Amino acid sequence: MNFITWLIVGGVIGWLASMMMRTNGQQGMFLNVVVGVAGAMLAGWFITPLIGVGTINQDNFSLPALLVSFVGASLLLAIVNLFNRGSAR
Repeated sequence: MNFITWLIVGGVIGWLASMMMRTNGQQGMFLNVVVGVAGAMLAGWFITPLIGVGTINQDNFSLPALLVSFVGASLLLAIVNLFNRGSAR
């Protein structure tokens, strides 16, 4: 059951990040889940050691963990946009 919750929360985080980065029209539900989970993984590697808050990938479903995962998903989309479009936005 935890796996399903992880996918749903990852999808919502990926969708919110894609709305913020204005890439929502280019990706569907599957890519939103991938962006949310991969962004949380990225945040777990780079942001978590700096501030000491876990991510949704670490079975931590608190508000700070959701925010860190959201920032990671947004950074992932910014990096992808930088390579695809030549600008972060």
